[in-house]
Amino acid sequence: MRILLVEDNLSLAEGLSALLRQSGYAVDVVHDGASAEALAAAESFELVILDLNLPQMDGLEVLRAMRARRNPAAVMILTARGTPEERVRGLDLGADDYLIKPFDIGEFEARIRSLLRRQAGLRTATVSFGALSFDQNSRSFAVEGRPLDLPARERGLLELLITRAGKVVPRDSIVQSLTSLEDDLSANAIEQYVSRLRKRLAPAGLTVRTARGIGYFLDRAEP
Repeated sequence: MRILLVEDNLSLAEGLSALLRQSGYAVDVVHDGASAEALAAAESFELVILDLNLPQMDGLEVLRAMRARRNPAAVMILTARGTPEERVRGLDLGADDYLIKPFDIGEFEARIRSLLRRQAGLRTATVSFGALSFDQNSRSFAVEGRPLDLPARERGLLELLITRAGKVVPRDSIVQSLTSLEDDLSANAIEQYVSRLRKRLAPAGLTVRTARGIGYFLDRAEP
């Protein structure tokens, strides 16, 4: 899952981006409103974490511009501006959540998980496909209740596949969701991750199938 963090406090931005990356998210960070507006227009994100007191362009103006372009990304406002009027204005402009600084890190992470579940159209924290289950709260997989340990990129790919089970996930969507602007993910690398996932999922009677020229989807293996 790809997140855009917009925060002009450099130490806070560094700490939050490190926390998010440790949780397996692909994170891009900018420190002013103009850069945020430009990047949100050019790239695809599942979630934008948006401060309001930003240089060059206020966070609410960034939000207004995003929604004017019908940008579908979830937006969490993260700010010290917490009056009822400010919260109402942000939510009316299209924010999905509003968290006041200072905040509890556990609550911050829980709100992110909730927003990303909503973005994926999921009502519950646990998603299952055959013998495979995925707990979005812990971002962990299990096969028939037994933990399935995966490297970060394979876990991210399988998360995309299971939360979109029954649908083909295009290669472009995989690249956008798993990488920030600082990363590079080639078609060959994706195929390697898919190959490794097939081996890991075989004992569960599942596989990752290729939709030639389009992408990949999670399926039950042939008996």
